Amino acid sequence: MINDKIIESLSKKLNKDDILGREEAFNTAVVIPLISINGELSLLFEKRAKNIRQGSEICFPGGMFDKEVDNNYLDTAIRETNEELGIESEKIRNLGKLGSFVNVNNVIVESFVAELKIDLLDEIKTDPKEVDRIFTVPISYFRQNKPDEYKVKIEASPYEINENGEKIILFPSEELNLPRKYHKPWGQRMRKIYVYKYDGEVIWGITAFLTREFIKRMD
Repeated sequence: MINDKIIESLSKKLNKDDILGREEAFNTAVVIPLISINGELSLLFEKRAKNIRQGSEICFPGGMFDKEVDNNYLDTAIRETNEELGIESEKIRNLGKLGSFVNVNNVIVESFVAELKIDLLDEIKTDPKEVDRIFTVPISYFRQNKPDEYKVKIEASPYEINENGEKIILFPSEELNLPRKYHKPWGQRMRKIYVYKYDGEVIWGITAFLTREFIKRMD
């Protein structure tokens, strides 16, 4: 029999609702902003500034978790929304967590749905260093228009070829005497990519996935 103290200590460390490997991931949080435009419920999107990471892409306000200032991921989402949109935290009313999303690039996105308690878009003062512009899309549009679906191939590779054509070993599968199938790229799984098109803009990737998940919960 195992000592009761060991059992008690172990039990306290188990059954936690968390994602394994989180400490090695790029942890982020976003707000999915709900706003009423002329009495019509809409989602608000940002178009990123051109000269930042993933510039000119469509996204929700949000960013990286900062353990120095954020107590939790909701703090991250609200802080980033405040910084990017210039809206006071008191006017960002959290309605609940949509969920956690983990992508193949080891990015974890914690998503929260929040009401922006403003009457006019003019109340939003975006940070030009991060946001090129904002726009809204009626919820009715997403209900009436399903996203286009595409696929990309994802694979794991034990090596890469540099700009000089040299093979750089990342994972020594041959040296470790692993099965031959791991000596070359493996996995090759297909992953769905969702795409919405609205008013000349393309909403895709994680943002489109979160939008689709949110609309599913509204119906």
